[in-house]
Amino acid sequence: MPMKPFWPWDEYENLFKMLKPVPHQGSPIIPPVDIYETAKTVEIKMPLAGVRPDNVDISVKDSVLTVKGKMEKKTEMEEKNYYRKEIRAGSFHRSIPLPKAVIGEKAKARFSEGMLMISIPKTPEGKKKAIKVKVKTEKQKNIKTKKHKNKKT
Repeated sequence: MPMKPFWPWDEYENLFKMLKPVPHQGSPIIPPVDIYETAKTVEIKMPLAGVRPDNVDISVKDSVLTVKGKMEKKTEMEEKNYYRKEIRAGSFHRSIPLPKAVIGEKAKARFSEGMLMISIPKTPEGKKKAIKVKVKTEKQKNIKTKKHKNKKT
């Protein structure tokens, strides 16, 4: 009987051949983002290929941008024997603190070729308000203390 040379990776190769790819389930969808600023605005770019604009909700509160949406998957009648399945569907939610104070009510967004682009005006530096807080001091009251006598037992 001929001897087979020892190759330690045979078992691993066989294991990988037997395993079928498993789709990513349970891990959140987190779209990447680019943020930069111009002289007057903070600009945000987020690729959302395959997402319809009416499935995206954008809000700005306290200089935090929140983008929520849903990537829908078209159901197919026949099941396919996938070799690899990386295109995902489901909801996503991303909250991003912005680097500057912004005027969220004046934010503008547009969708072009699968890219969501958001432009938010920065607050003018000259219009920031400084609030002075006056500190009141109270006169100390005379506190009478009672002297306690040590009792001998």
